[in-house]
Amino acid sequence: EEIQRETAYPDGKVEKLLKNGCHLIFFPNGTWKKVDSDGKTITITFFNGDVKQVMPDQTVIYYYADAKTTHTTYSDGLEVLHFPNGQIEKHYPDGKKEITFPDQTIKNLFTDGQEESIFPDGTIVRIQRDGSKTIEFNNGQRELHTSQFKRREYPDGTVKTVYLNGQQETKYVSGRVRVKDKDGNIIMDTKL
Repeated sequence: EEIQRETAYPDGKVEKLLKNGCHLIFFPNGTWKKVDSDGKTITITFFNGDVKQVMPDQTVIYYYADAKTTHTTYSDGLEVLHFPNGQIEKHYPDGKKEITFPDQTIKNLFTDGQEESIFPDGTIVRIQRDGSKTIEFNNGQRELHTSQFKRREYPDGTVKTVYLNGQQETKYVSGRVRVKDKDGNIIMDTKL
């Protein structure tokens, strides 16, 4: 672009006004700033290669050159980070975080301490604040892990529980209950 006016300052800064209305400001350390003709779009290219853009809607896009990471902050407070490995993190104004991993697993971190992970195969893992975990498998099975036991629920209604001491209890939909000790020996079986 053609230069309409150029001003050099005693501190080493140079400002150029282009005919299209853009302002370019060059700093002695190698950083430079471009203010578009609208006066609302600003791009700062830092000496280390980082680039900060402020858009007319006040969205701020910051590119970290060394980390090859882009951090976008929207005017509503949403922040989105794009990492070079494909990972995307969204930080919501209410404190919730959503992370999409390169394999497309999505992890939600809620402000109350709960977590939820959704895997590409449809499996969903939820972790409560007390550490208990619920796993919903795509085949309809469900598992509950607590500090006292692990329980698996099957689509046919069968429920198998393994307790801390190793004892296993299986309740069938027919009403039958089978209990095994930690070594797998049957200690009770109510065949109906």
